[in-house]
Amino acid sequence: MILRRVIDHFRKQEWTAIAIDLVIVILGVFIGTQVSNWNTAQADKRRGADYAQRLAADISYDLVYRRAIMAYYNAVYESAESAVAMLSQPAPDPRALVVNAYRATEAAFAPQTRATWDEIVSSGEIGLLPRAAVENGLVSYFGANEAQTTYFGIRNSSLRARVRKTIPHVVQEAIREGCSDRRNAQGYIVGFAAECRLDISDAIMQQAADALKGDKELPGEFALYFSDLNTTRGPLRRELGFLESANAALNADKGVAR
Repeated sequence: MILRRVIDHFRKQEWTAIAIDLVIVILGVFIGTQVSNWNTAQADKRRGADYAQRLAADISYDLVYRRAIMAYYNAVYESAESAVAMLSQPAPDPRALVVNAYRATEAAFAPQTRATWDEIVSSGEIGLLPRAAVENGLVSYFGANEAQTTYFGIRNSSLRARVRKTIPHVVQEAIREGCSDRRNAQGYIVGFAAECRLDISDAIMQQAADALKGDKELPGEFALYFSDLNTTRGPLRRELGFLESANAALNADKGVAR
């Protein structure tokens, strides 16, 4: 309709009317563009807030298990220290020696909750997230999986192989039944059993302890293991720091796009 009117004014050479019509058209286009941009910005803001809310829930979930894993490996380290100390004693408590040597080679793992993050990355919408969360935590956390690296490092360690070749199967079964890992409802390891119950004879435990003490290379294996365990606990602490930083940024920003 506007176009027909402009043509009609042009034929009649009504220049003032033509100018007014053009201004109306330009203003209409400008306002329409601004409204469209505002709607797009609001949609991005809502989508970013939704992403941030979902990520905050994922990160909070992972934080629980990363803290538990960190505490778990601290307990593993303490068990290794106790085992080494008892190996140097002339007559250590056999049950304590065997249990600590076994626990020193335990490993725990909980997978990252990354479905939301992978969705955001695949859609190319990382820019909708709070910049502080992305730069100070999320990229570093999801870029590596230190808990998994630590888990496989211990699982494949020479100390674990040596200790578990030495302790008889029946003793290992008893430890797993009454003195090993404590799991939550989801099946994730959250620590060692608070009370150690071993339904096995003192004689068999003494044989297992004697076998450990008889392995003259075991102290050297522990020394190497301490070095590796210290090396792997550092990245775990950094990973925990990334999670805490990202969690704080997500909750503070409430998903406002940057």
